[in-house]
Amino acid sequence: MILAHEDVADQQAAIARLLIHHIHAPLIGGQYIRGILPVPPPAAAIRVVTGIDSAHTPEGLVAYEIPLGQEDDLLTAGRVTGILRTLLTGTQTYPIGSTSSMMGMALVHVDPETLDVSAPTQDDKALRILRSFAQPLTDEDPDPRLRGFLFLEQDRLRLYLDSERQLLYPDSKRAPGVVAADVRPSGAITAVVAALPSLLTEKERTKQDNTDPHCSVVVDLTDW
Repeated sequence: MILAHEDVADQQAAIARLLIHHIHAPLIGGQYIRGILPVPPPAAAIRVVTGIDSAHTPEGLVAYEIPLGQEDDLLTAGRVTGILRTLLTGTQTYPIGSTSSMMGMALVHVDPETLDVSAPTQDDKALRILRSFAQPLTDEDPDPRLRGFLFLEQDRLRLYLDSERQLLYPDSKRAPGVVAADVRPSGAITAVVAALPSLLTEKERTKQDNTDPHCSVVVDLTDW
């Protein structure tokens, strides 16, 4: 059964939430997650960007597009981790036509059925136990909700967000409902986070980024 748009959005958000710790905890060796991108419809997939910890620009990054699966067998964050570890060992070869480019970085289209996916480590299992108590799931998502992120520069982080209060920019054919917000990690984090929900709705702050297919518009908050 084809996943509904809402189910795709929910799964993209869940995977992003559960894997963000890998921006400073390596997946394997010296490879870290540098971005998680919500693939726009009609594709039901997620793109995970990897690179070394100092990589903040496209030439040092590789994105892996992974299908989210079927309604009765959804892709989980744990399986994403296993897939990436398998791919990053360097032993996997890609079929002709499975690689392309996106936003200046290499894009690999992954077929999980062709992989012998790495099993979870003991630390992976321990993290799952700890998170269930420290970060329990709730019935209500945060608003706005994080669908993904990407390091664009050393001090420029793009957040991909949506909101339950209203479907932001629903008429966009590129990524309906997803707004990207560019922030500086070195800036006034508390103030930006507090003001973000209202800033996203101020259309005069928005601009188009035709190089990024994962959002409707971009709100630049780097100088806010």
